[in-house]
Amino acid sequence: MNTRLMRPFDDRIDAGRRLAQRLEPLRGQDIVVLGLPRGGVPVAFEVAAALHAPLDVLVVRKLGVPFQPELAFGAIGEGDVRVLNDRIVRETYLDADAMDAVEREQRTELRRRAERFRRGRDRISLTGRIAVIVDDGIATGATAKAACQVARAHGASRVVLAVPIGPDDLVETFAGYADDVVCLTTPAFFSAVGQGYRHFTQTSDDEVVALLDRARDGSASAAGAADDPPLRDEEVEVAAGPVTVAGHLTIPERPTGIVIFAHGSGSSRHSPRNRYVAEVLNAAGLATLLFDLLTRAEERDRANVFDIGLLAGRLVDVTRWVAHQPDTASLPVGYFGASTGAGAALVAAADPRAEVGAVVSRGGRPDLAGRSLANVVAPTLLIVGGRDEVVLDLNRKAQAAIPGKCELSVVPGATHLFEEPGTLEQVATLACDWFIGHLSPVVARQ
Repeated sequence: MNTRLMRPFDDRIDAGRRLAQRLEPLRGQDIVVLGLPRGGVPVAFEVAAALHAPLDVLVVRKLGVPFQPELAFGAIGEGDVRVLNDRIVRETYLDADAMDAVEREQRTELRRRAERFRRGRDRISLTGRIAVIVDDGIATGATAKAACQVARAHGASRVVLAVPIGPDDLVETFAGYADDVVCLTTPAFFSAVGQGYRHFTQTSDDEVVALLDRARDGSASAAGAADDPPLRDEEVEVAAGPVTVAGHLTIPERPTGIVIFAHGSGSSRHSPRNRYVAEVLNAAGLATLLFDLLTRAEERDRANVFDIGLLAGRLVDVTRWVAHQPDTASLPVGYFGASTGAGAALVAAADPRAEVGAVVSRGGRPDLAGRSLANVVAPTLLIVGGRDEVVLDLNRKAQAAIPGKCELSVVPGATHLFEEPGTLEQVATLACDWFIGHLSPVVARQ
């Protein structure tokens, strides 16, 4: 059975990039891309980046009938915007007191969310502009309808609803709400948004904040932010011993090096943290290869995640593959390891079959490299969260065992996953500076 047909999108990033292609006619027009928190924001980020448009969130709350909350009698948005469905109000005999009580409760939650996402930044004005409302998919459509109403109340001259997946009656459902509806796929048997994605993890508030910060600061994804499109930006398959592993290769114009990402899980190329760091590296002129060290079947056995010999061998095989690709053969190689992948990266860096110019570990377990640490000569940067005390101690011991240049950088206030606002950005900056400073051109390998 073809899983691509059953689940057409790898993840929200893939969906956003493909949705952007359909929205290409809007490029150059006065548009604002509005992501619906939380899952719609990663999709919207890719759309905004590709169309070179501003990105914002559209924070809305449905107003549910008190005795039937799933039935919305209206919606509210920021700026004291309130829209009502007069028909529902009449048919449910709601009076002003009942409606006000519901609104007060929802207004409190709306303010909390808006403050969390915006962090003091003003809402982007929609007056006279085209509002492109993006979500990761449409199920019931109630929130998206509320969003369309609120966008128009904020002064949008035209409302476009754009989603990767939804029911086949989407256009009819949104007649009168959106001026245009764009939906990439409408399965005949549609039950949930997640059925369109092979990787459909929950989006956190922190991820929403980070994406909005990146969009406002101009550090959007390489595909949309760079003046030149990437030389290559595609899924690849690499033979690694008896198996084939999947990866995502991005090569910007005039690359100065390539960084291979190593993570212990089997779905590391879909990690939003890894992909964010990769985008920062791409914008700085470094190629990246994110790949899955384990197959899906192997990942089911938790022991494989800690099989450093297996993971390092896969990494060496992938490094040798990079060395024989025409577009990357002349590029110096760096490793970016996370979790157990950091241990594997250091073992691979000590392997004579792999020519590695620099290593960066994010919240990693370099101690798992064991005796191989004594053979690591590539300049190594160990990045650890200040509140990740156990891992910090392990990294200090590993630093002492590495004979080559090795620095330890502690990110204050960060925990193991660097989920705190601004901490992942610090990781990306540290990694980018390290690779740029330590990767130097090499001659093509034979």
